[in-house]
Amino acid sequence: MIDRLTKLPNLIDGKTVHRRHFQKADGRDLLLYGYAPHTETPLMQDSSEVAKGGELRWHPLRREWNVYAPHRQNRTFKPSAADNPLAPSQAGGPPTEIPFTDFELAVFENKFTSLHAQALAPMDISAQGVEMARAKGRCDVIVYSPKPVGNLYSLGQDKRRLILAAWIDRYKALFDAGSEYVLPFENRGDAVGVTLSHPHGQIYAFPFVPQVQRSAATAFAQGYDLEQALKTIKPDYTVASAGDLTAFCPPYARFPFEVWIAPDMRMSGPWDFNETQLDGFAHLLGDITRRYDEYFQGSTDYMLSLHAAPRGADDSFHFTAQFYPLLRAPGRVKYLASVEQSTGAFTVDVMPEMAAKTLRGL
Repeated sequence: MIDRLTKLPNLIDGKTVHRRHFQKADGRDLLLYGYAPHTETPLMQDSSEVAKGGELRWHPLRREWNVYAPHRQNRTFKPSAADNPLAPSQAGGPPTEIPFTDFELAVFENKFTSLHAQALAPMDISAQGVEMARAKGRCDVIVYSPKPVGNLYSLGQDKRRLILAAWIDRYKALFDAGSEYVLPFENRGDAVGVTLSHPHGQIYAFPFVPQVQRSAATAFAQGYDLEQALKTIKPDYTVASAGDLTAFCPPYARFPFEVWIAPDMRMSGPWDFNETQLDGFAHLLGDITRRYDEYFQGSTDYMLSLHAAPRGADDSFHFTAQFYPLLRAPGRVKYLASVEQSTGAFTVDVMPEMAAKTLRGL
């Protein structure tokens, strides 16, 4: 059993970040990040069997891999507050995913994972002309807080910086483990399909580079210059700036009120950021969340994903964090219907320059 305490190499405003690597009774990793070392004794744990991922199948017309994981049909769905698996465990209560009574930030292997380091070989249906592969990789859950409510704005700057420290630490570990692409992301709200309301995100480590990121890497390698594009579109498409980063609505946005955050100079991922840039990035993550909630008059359903360089693309890739809100106006959902799903060609209801002006004015 592993239970090891480590100090991360970088300081946050002079404060040390500590990481506790704890192996759960079922064999899954639990990483506890905090400004104070976590030394609490674990409570009772669940030791039931954990699925080891699904399988990959190649789509010959779309030219992409997709993941098939039927065991995820049984994952936890909108539990009561008493059965919240992301909450801290309590003495005498049912075990949760985190067998401690308190923590600052937690990362653990998803029990209902799509990708797994020990994924089994897929069933042989090659005679039917289907190309298949093992779904090797990893799916982590990152729990932002022990409290059941909160968002990237309300959690505060110190917690956002801690989330960044955990993201960067996981980027390094997952790339070192052989992943081809690592995607931290957050789904927020019922319209996105969230089944657990506790503030959290996820991190997927892929054994391949997904199609979207593969196309972006090709575009950057062939000369697309986002650094120059940012200079060109300012100030009309700018929402906010902080720490040498800009939050903006891309002129080619596909979602109404879509916002990207990017460093003003090309950098392949947040692992390259200096202290000023990390502080600015953390601030903008909260600031965009605040602006969305103010404009849409409540908790905004959105998807957030961090688009860093795939393995081997550091020399040309320009990092962005991308927000896709699922609303086109207060109380009005932007549905991805037949045209969008069938062709990939989005119909956008709000001009990006008007979206930027609206959000900038808040």
